[in-house]
Amino acid sequence: MRLILPTAWHPAAVDAGLIAVATADVVLHVIPQWPVAKTVSGGVALLALLMRRHHRYLAFLFTVPALIMTSIATPALIALYTVARHARDRRVVVLCAVTVAVADGIPSPLDFHGHGSRDLLITVIYSTLLGAAPAFLGQLVQARADLTARLRDVVEARERSERLAAQTVLATERAQLAREMHDVVSHQVSLIAVQAAALQVSAKPTDAAAAGTIRELAVKTLNELRHMINILQASASRATPLAPQPTLTNLHALVTDSGLDATLHGQLREDLDAATQRAIYRTVQEGLTNARKHAPGAPVDVELWHDRSVVGVTVTNGPPTRQALSLPSAGHGLIGLRERAELLHGTLTTERTGDGGFRISLHLPITK
Repeated sequence: MRLILPTAWHPAAVDAGLIAVATADVVLHVIPQWPVAKTVSGGVALLALLMRRHHRYLAFLFTVPALIMTSIATPALIALYTVARHARDRRVVVLCAVTVAVADGIPSPLDFHGHGSRDLLITVIYSTLLGAAPAFLGQLVQARADLTARLRDVVEARERSERLAAQTVLATERAQLAREMHDVVSHQVSLIAVQAAALQVSAKPTDAAAAGTIRELAVKTLNELRHMINILQASASRATPLAPQPTLTNLHALVTDSGLDATLHGQLREDLDAATQRAIYRTVQEGLTNARKHAPGAPVDVELWHDRSVVGVTVTNGPPTRQALSLPSAGHGLIGLRERAELLHGTLTTERTGDGGFRISLHLPITK
């Protein structure tokens, strides 16, 4: 949304037009029989309009004598409008309007004559209107300018809000991308590192060097991945949508191809929504990855279960049977799993087992 305002007249053109109108008023009223004082007051009033933009109060004062001594009102009305257009104190505007009304209503000292009551009433009415009209017009234009400025501020604030909303969407997408990178890439790369380490031990010396190189590259890749995830999650939002990618049909292949002594048992309902299936899949994937990193050689038990209102999975690994590999880890996996569980109104718990193992349990409500 953009605010389109009418093009303003150039100030010099406005001043030239107003002075031309005021000059015409003076020329039409000046007559040869006038005293010099009247003619001079008209000329002073015209010259005063030249400084109305910078010295509006002084210009107004210089136009009042011409209004008092003659019927030349245009310079005073222009000066009064200028005061009302810029003055923020309405008492000043009222005082100037009253001054114009009184100056127009009182008889000239050079042309004094009596007034009847009817003529006096008509003079008061017309003089009041003469003073009030430019004052109200100036205040009206001032109010319009203020409203235009406020509308422009509202439009700019709305545009800023739209930009912030777009940045929020971008941050959400970055958070989702970071989570997907951790869930998918970290799992596969850590599997490569484990297989390379096993090959390095059992292979011939010539092949062991290549296996060691593969393992070093995998570890370096995990480090770079961790730094990239930190960058992507710098402005992450907790309300990250879960896109349905892996499903429960992929669980058996995930466990079988993990390279661990892992068993999968139990079953789940077939009518689970895609987000729930994905959360269960990621929990099993993270449990296998953690067991591979921190408990090499340990058996892993993956149990699926459900009842009428709750569905879940428990991944339990035993204590390590050999020294754990020094693989990088920033703890993003379990944090991401807890966020997924909270988004689905479930819970994720982790605990140490009595024999030195580790257990991850996911509980999710079944949505109808």
